[in-house]
Amino acid sequence: MKLSFRARMSALHTWTGLLLGWVLYFMFVTGTLGYLDTEIDRWMKPELPEAQYVSEPSQAIQTSFDYLNSVAPNAESWLIQLPKNRNQPYLQVHWKLPDEGARKTELLDIHTGQPFATRETKGGQLLYQMHWKLHYLPRTISDWVVTVATLFMFVAIVTGVIVHKKIFTEFFTFRPKKGARSWLDMHNLMSVTTLPFQLMITYSGLVFMMFVCFPWIISTFYGPGQDNKQQFFHEVFVSLPDAKPSGTPSAMLPVPALLEEAEKHMPLQRISGIEVEAPNDEASRIAFNSGVSESLLRSAEIVTLNASTGELILHRTQTGSAARGFRDVMLGLHEGLYAGPWLRLLYVVSGLMGCAMVATGVFYWVKSRQKKEKKNTQRKDLRWVQAVNVGVVLGFPVALPVYFLANRLLPTDYAGRSEVEVVCLFSAWLAAILVASVLPSKKAVLWLSVAGALLYALLPVLAATTSTRHLFNAHMHQDWVLAGFDATALLTAMLLAVLARYCHRKKEG
Repeated sequence: MKLSFRARMSALHTWTGLLLGWVLYFMFVTGTLGYLDTEIDRWMKPELPEAQYVSEPSQAIQTSFDYLNSVAPNAESWLIQLPKNRNQPYLQVHWKLPDEGARKTELLDIHTGQPFATRETKGGQLLYQMHWKLHYLPRTISDWVVTVATLFMFVAIVTGVIVHKKIFTEFFTFRPKKGARSWLDMHNLMSVTTLPFQLMITYSGLVFMMFVCFPWIISTFYGPGQDNKQQFFHEVFVSLPDAKPSGTPSAMLPVPALLEEAEKHMPLQRISGIEVEAPNDEASRIAFNSGVSESLLRSAEIVTLNASTGELILHRTQTGSAARGFRDVMLGLHEGLYAGPWLRLLYVVSGLMGCAMVATGVFYWVKSRQKKEKKNTQRKDLRWVQAVNVGVVLGFPVALPVYFLANRLLPTDYAGRSEVEVVCLFSAWLAAILVASVLPSKKAVLWLSVAGALLYALLPVLAATTSTRHLFNAHMHQDWVLAGFDATALLTAMLLAVLARYCHRKKEG
């Protein structure tokens, strides 16, 4: 029997949604948390004061140079990030010493020039990076998994629009307590409500990954071979080769003189980051970068000078070719660094609705087949799918507070504590999946909801006992970032408690 075009699109939409639904759900949850990474970092480092923004960069740059010259005068490179906005609320310095792989990083107090004493943690940045690194997977594998999942997500969205001829009519239709029909109605509601966001976030995600997984795009326009590939990357990213130290020590120009030269090409107020290659060497050079969060265009203006003479080496403007501009806009839309508080909130809400879209899709897949299959077949073929659904969709949010609890409960001087925090997160998630595998799905949802409600409710209590700034004295310190985190934890606890009560009443009924 030959299937119609719509039937084939429907089958493709369903199977792509199921096979990659769990990966996409993880990506959506961690990606949504990534829009709040700075706020999560702040909660997980309660020793930090409130943000220390600077409008005029010279003093902060001088403070950074003084510190770096004292701890790493002969480093391979320095990197300074100025506290300009919520994306970078503190003065941050990085340096890389010869024969050492990773950069060293410190947050500096702009008033004293000394590092803040904070606990070791990977914070919200880790959750954001999970969105595309998938953590424990090697990058060569995770890049392909993320790319394939994103590509199939795009296919699922397009085929979903084709399948639902009455998509906007169905948007206003919700039939509660109708089993699979209710899950489909909710899936349609979440999908249509955030359709522009889902299309944007998926397509822009493909733009992020296309150079990694689709190198033929480069060879199509630039020709094959490594030289043509390097030419492409030079035009897109406008990068210079690393400065090789000459071995001859040479003092760099004073900070005021360097800023005077930089100001001839870019207003000082736009400077957001400074990178120094081969500091205190005859071959040293310094690059002044504008912020990539100033506008939707995810690109920086760069002024590169010889650090010893002040001679201009490169001035890259923020705008370039149409192709590069399109790519930068896509990346800017995807990361949302330009977004103010209300637009960022819209990103978060849209991300949460995207999580709900994927979750309702995988639950609908099981419910629709349970309705068609015989009872004995359900238990053999669909039980494991339903268990993984519950363990992934509900289990990961329930495991998240364990990550935060470990941050506050582990001793601050505990060696390797940041890795232990991650182990606690994934151990809790594995435990949730095991609970979902052992118990019937309705009972698993009940117990996981109760556990999640208790864990989230414990977070603000623990914050009040382990720090001086928290939800319960926010009016005294006006530290609304920490208070907002605690309030969000309480709200999540209440939502999970409502879900637990609903499951309990349904069980009794």
